[in-house]
Amino acid sequence: MSFSLIDVFGFAGAACTTLAFVPQVIRVWRTRSAADISAGMYVVFIAGLVLWLVYGVLMVSWPIIAANCLTLVLAGAVLWMKWRFHRPSFAWLRPAGGSSVGTER
Repeated sequence: MSFSLIDVFGFAGAACTTLAFVPQVIRVWRTRSAADISAGMYVVFIAGLVLWLVYGVLMVSWPIIAANCLTLVLAGAVLWMKWRFHRPSFAWLRPAGGSSVGTER
């Protein structure tokens, strides 16, 4: 497999855009906080990555395939941590007074 100068530019750009997600993943993992992360943005972004990945596969463009596979893993990790560290609280379902349903006498 031989790469052209165009592929070199593609891989360089792919490396930059993919590595840009690494600090975000590390920060969310270390702080265990993704409160400021927009889940909606990441869902749309991941959908875009999947579409780019399909495009790269159909075009047999290794820079596009590699970049989108790696970025998909990183963005998916951020979205997973958003869900994992910030599950919605269901405290509003509990009755007033702190008793749980079914424990009244």
